[in-house]
Amino acid sequence: MLESEVVKVEPRLFESLMKEQWFEEEVKKLEERASGNRFFKKFLELGVKEGLLSDMAGAIGRMHDIVIEAATPELIGREIIWVRTTREALERFPKATKGKAYVMSEAGTVYAVPEKYSFVDVKTDIVIRKAARWTEEFLEDATWNVAQRQIADIGKAIGELETEKVLALYAGISASNLATGAELDGGATAMDWAKVVQLWDAVRSENRKPTVLVLNPRQVSQLWKDDKFIHGFYFGDEADVRRGVLGSTYLGMRIVSSTLVPNGTAYAIDTNVAAVMLVRRDVVIKEFEDPEKGEYGVVGSERIGLGVLDSKGVARMTNIATAL
Repeated sequence: MLESEVVKVEPRLFESLMKEQWFEEEVKKLEERASGNRFFKKFLELGVKEGLLSDMAGAIGRMHDIVIEAATPELIGREIIWVRTTREALERFPKATKGKAYVMSEAGTVYAVPEKYSFVDVKTDIVIRKAARWTEEFLEDATWNVAQRQIADIGKAIGELETEKVLALYAGISASNLATGAELDGGATAMDWAKVVQLWDAVRSENRKPTVLVLNPRQVSQLWKDDKFIHGFYFGDEADVRRGVLGSTYLGMRIVSSTLVPNGTAYAIDTNVAAVMLVRRDVVIKEFEDPEKGEYGVVGSERIGLGVLDSKGVARMTNIATAL
């Protein structure tokens, strides 16, 4: 994989997706089903009352955007893995081992020993769903603000679970398969510049280039007490402190922080080679109803696949002090 291939893939808002025929057709089908769903009808009613909506298509679009806007800040996992879209249920990625070139004599023939390949199959078989279910009684008393908040909770939950899945992927790499063939030991002391360099060096020693440093906020707080780190840190154009994308060090690693990273653990990752997230169906919404239970609502879901491609592009440090 080339560095230029790694692009940021985020869920798209309703207006952007409506430019694609498949999504427009799905919305038309959803409009028909939603017209009989009490949650969607109530949402439209409240939107009309607030002067924000005029028809069911607008209500669907607004719901979709609320979910996406709430999910995006939580999708921190997409900052630490190569993300690409796909229409396939399975994709096969070649995994190069080693190839060498030899010069037999000065100005002589060059003999190239070709690379040998193994393959990693990544299935898009992970479906993440979250529903907002409302009873008829709750719908009767619902307000616009409460309805929006309930829908936003869908996006937040999906974003958090996706990030948990990405972190679990890296946590599942056995120590012997990591960069240097072992976990790095933090020595039960605070995160500092020396540890950052140690993580960076572990990945570089495998001839990979670490692009991101992944930390729990407690370890970030520890770093802010280290002058060497402070002098080597800068806020770049892509920094988004609210999400946990803090900036970069002059070692070339962006710092990404999330409470979902275990306190006391840190990663340096070459996101160009380490792992991949395939997005077959990004975050979308559908109607939900269970008349027998008197429950109606909306479901947000996505379908993705995750796989480790080159575990030597990952360094993991544990046993870092968990107190400030």
